[in-house]
Amino acid sequence: MKFGDISVAIIIIAVILIIIIPISPLLLDILLAINISLAVVILLNTVYAKEALQFSIFPSLLLITTLFRLALNISSTKLILSTGNPGDVVKAFGSFVIQGNIIVGLIVFLIITIVQFLVITKGSERVSEVAARFTLDAMPGKQMAIDADLNAGLINEIEAKERRKNIQREADFYGAMDGASKFVKGDAIAGIIITVINIIAGFILGAMRQEGSLSQIFNTYTKLTVGDGLVSQIPALLISTATGIIVTRAASDSNLSSDLIKQIFQNPLVMFLASGVAGLLAIVPGLPFWPFLILSIALAVSGFNLRRVLQQNEMQEEIEVQESEVEEIRKPENVISLLQIDPIELEFGYGIIPLADVNQGGDLLDRVVMIRRQLALELGMVVPIIRLRDNIQLNPNEYVIKIKGVEIAQGELMFDHYLAMNPGTVEEEIDGIKTVEPAFGLPAIWINESQRERAEILGYTVVDPPSIIATHLTEVIKKHAHELLSRQDVQALIDNVKQNHSALVDELIPKQMSIGEVQKVLANLLKEGVSIRDLVTILETLADYITVTRDTDMLTEYVRQGLRRAITNKFIGKHKSNVITLDPKLEQQIMDAVQHTEHGTYLALDPTVSQEIINAVYKQVQKLLSMGQQPIILTAPIVRLYFKRLTEQSIPELIVLSYNELDSSIEVQSVGMVSV
Repeated sequence: MKFGDISVAIIIIAVILIIIIPISPLLLDILLAINISLAVVILLNTVYAKEALQFSIFPSLLLITTLFRLALNISSTKLILSTGNPGDVVKAFGSFVIQGNIIVGLIVFLIITIVQFLVITKGSERVSEVAARFTLDAMPGKQMAIDADLNAGLINEIEAKERRKNIQREADFYGAMDGASKFVKGDAIAGIIITVINIIAGFILGAMRQEGSLSQIFNTYTKLTVGDGLVSQIPALLISTATGIIVTRAASDSNLSSDLIKQIFQNPLVMFLASGVAGLLAIVPGLPFWPFLILSIALAVSGFNLRRVLQQNEMQEEIEVQESEVEEIRKPENVISLLQIDPIELEFGYGIIPLADVNQGGDLLDRVVMIRRQLALELGMVVPIIRLRDNIQLNPNEYVIKIKGVEIAQGELMFDHYLAMNPGTVEEEIDGIKTVEPAFGLPAIWINESQRERAEILGYTVVDPPSIIATHLTEVIKKHAHELLSRQDVQALIDNVKQNHSALVDELIPKQMSIGEVQKVLANLLKEGVSIRDLVTILETLADYITVTRDTDMLTEYVRQGLRRAITNKFIGKHKSNVITLDPKLEQQIMDAVQHTEHGTYLALDPTVSQEIINAVYKQVQKLLSMGQQPIILTAPIVRLYFKRLTEQSIPELIVLSYNELDSSIEVQSVGMVSV
């Protein structure tokens, strides 16, 4: 076993033996010198500690030093009472304080003892008690704060464990200090009692041994007792001061000396005011002139120097800020940050700013939040953050919607007006400024506030400017949802599903499909307006059919069939619906034109035939539109994908469904057939 492992045990046992075994005056001198030096080392350690936990051994050290001091006090008492020779250290301290006057020396010793006991020891004890109580009371709140930071991702598990450990150590430290401070108090009381005993017992024993006259005996034992008391009380005073410093020390980046200098000498105005007060005291009759004058001058000089240093620091900080700004601009990272593109942006002219300013009563920001919530329920995807910014290059009442930095749509508002749209049931028209509704391209008119009520009575659909922007933005996001869905978004959706369906996710990803392949399937669904909210069913279907084909387009068709109830409910509803079908010959012709390659499949129709098909579709669609119904084309499952690709450029809003995507409980009726 190393000596360091048993050194503390040996020291404690040795201290106890000192109490029992008589020691020589020379050894006592050495131990008293060690006691004083140790007290100085402990005090300096507390002064230069940045926080209490840096000296966490202090409570145990306080107990050991107190025991050591009492042992030396007892040993010196035995030497004083038995031989009258406690060593040179005790005699030197007694002679230095008494200076030939026993009464004055005794009074000085008593004052030091009283200050040690009533001021420093009592204060340190009270501070330790309060610090322990507040530290223990604050523990639950600190633990909750750590848990909150951990849940928010601000710290990791290792940092959380370290913080919890520090909180526990802090509570243990202040609790131990609360108990250890009682030893200091007891030591002070014991020192007073031992002093009284030494004087009385020494006087009696000296008289019994006839060591001289009563006056000589009293002087000798009083001098030795005062010296012994001082040798004990001075280290005790240092340790008590260290106790007070350590329990009142707040956590800081610097030690006590640095903090004192920084915090006291930080304001030149304080120095000037103090200089003025010292100068006034210098001219007060009866007070010494020169001390206060010198102090006033010193404070004034300190104030001027401090102000000059602060001004130089401010100038240096300004130079450093300017240099850092220039350096920041030159960094390549700043060029890279300019490459960042927001997925969705809404830019508007300065006239629309009040709609987005909460302080001016605008609710556009709240509407944007509701758009994201609405689309999460409707499409099943988390829409990226929508960036709102003003653009002075736009007309005052104009707004622009951008997808990935590219302008997709724009519109212009008329303030203090409402947009009135005819849903087709209005019999009487209302006067207004004709325009086009930006979201759907429908004819509309701008009306003022006074016309709003009448327009609503006549059957017009009336909306305010914020609703126009919100509706337009919603439709643009729906139309381009498949472009906004990234692999990172898909990973987040899958992680959410994995919480309750871990077996499904582990089977499919990444063993059978990659995140990119799943993203393509989900994007195909969103492109045709199919919600991906039922992600469990989508992944279940992919897991069933991934062994059949790895073509993401074909997998999308299988998924659509798995979502038949949702598709039927969205596009057809619960009532009987009229649809358009394809001529079986046309379906066969389309299938014959499908070309299969290692990179996928495509439709290789003659351009003339393609145009004829599109014209035939357009005629049938117009029939349903004239009847006020949503045009839906029903095809065979194997044809649906290719027919949608054929028509999506010319008729992008056309809904193309397959027979397998219809719920069996829904009744549909064919009101037209596309043939060429």
